[in-house]
Amino acid sequence: MPALELMGLTKRFGARRAVDGVDLVVPQGSLFGLVGPNGAGKTTTLSMATGLLRPDAGTATVCDVDVWRHPVEAKRLIGNLADRADLYDRLTGEQLITYSGLLFGLDRAVLRTRVADLLDLLELGDAACILVADYSAGMAKKVALAAALVHSPRILVLDEPFESVDPVAAVTIRGILEGFVAGGGTAVVSSHSMDLVQRICDHVAIMAAGRVLAAGPMADVRGDIDLEARFLALIGGGRRPESPEWLRHW
Repeated sequence: MPALELMGLTKRFGARRAVDGVDLVVPQGSLFGLVGPNGAGKTTTLSMATGLLRPDAGTATVCDVDVWRHPVEAKRLIGNLADRADLYDRLTGEQLITYSGLLFGLDRAVLRTRVADLLDLLELGDAACILVADYSAGMAKKVALAAALVHSPRILVLDEPFESVDPVAAVTIRGILEGFVAGGGTAVVSSHSMDLVQRICDHVAIMAAGRVLAAGPMADVRGDIDLEARFLALIGGGRRPESPEWLRHW
């Protein structure tokens, strides 16, 4: 049983087809990377896969639960960190994680322990009582990840979790993801960083123009070249432009 399975997923915005019949299987226990240029349809695909955006056609199932037929059951299985998601930033970090746990119906005694564990794990203990509005970008990413983890999901779906974070926060987030997968979870990570995805992910899918161009184990997708080279070969581009004469100072 796959952790996540998308079949024929399609979404249009007016005349533009943002996602064009995407089929994708994410194996259980994998750290799965989703890469593609801006406008490839990654965020739209992940939004439909997690129940945030209704598809025009196709299905999404999480651990064999249909996301759109059984949304409450499916969302209990998902920890979601959407790109540029608005946080309740007038809450403190501790309050935000607690509120997320309450939305999932967690017992308050259990929740207190989990919140303390997550604050420690993500090195946010000193910022627990600070308003999220006063957090740095990296701290905001980490507290959003904590809120996605507090109900102990089966699958994490993270859209650009490393964007706008410093190297220290990136190492912390990477460690959390690797530990989550080592503990039997599944993580799907959308990122623009080919090097990062190549280093941390064991499976990958390359998207462009709303379609999946290649997907599978990292070694199979890469072949005998690195991921960036495979990416450029599939989508085209990567040409080194020659600067105009007026930009040269010699």
